[in-house]
Amino acid sequence: MEAFMHSSRIVRIILAMVLFGITLSATPDASAAEPGSPPLSESSATTEFNCSFGMAKGEARQTCQVPIPAGCMVAHFPGTAKPWTNISKGGNTQCKFDDKTTDWITRITGTCGKCRTGHCSAQFIVKFDCSQRK
Repeated sequence: MEAFMHSSRIVRIILAMVLFGITLSATPDASAAEPGSPPLSESSATTEFNCSFGMAKGEARQTCQVPIPAGCMVAHFPGTAKPWTNISKGGNTQCKFDDKTTDWITRITGTCGKCRTGHCSAQFIVKFDCSQRK
């Protein structure tokens, strides 16, 4: 029994070492993320705001407004002219920033279509540059 416990402990240690090694080797190198892109440290993004909501199955549509902080403007993803945004969603629904009601200066609207699973949720995140705020 003692030999089994000892070999079991060795197997666990080896397994932990293998998993730890895989984790280390799977960690992306920040400098290799996107060749030619400036590092994120060159960004002037200073804060982020978001809006979120939940939907029940069959709910046809839902929207929310991302608040725009006074004196701030939407930050651009480093090296691009694109607004620095992210959409996080759960459940089977299609989500996007609404092109018709979003001007990126005074109004930012997130919208999702019909929820096709038991529950859906969405969060619309926008980074802002507030470096010129007085």
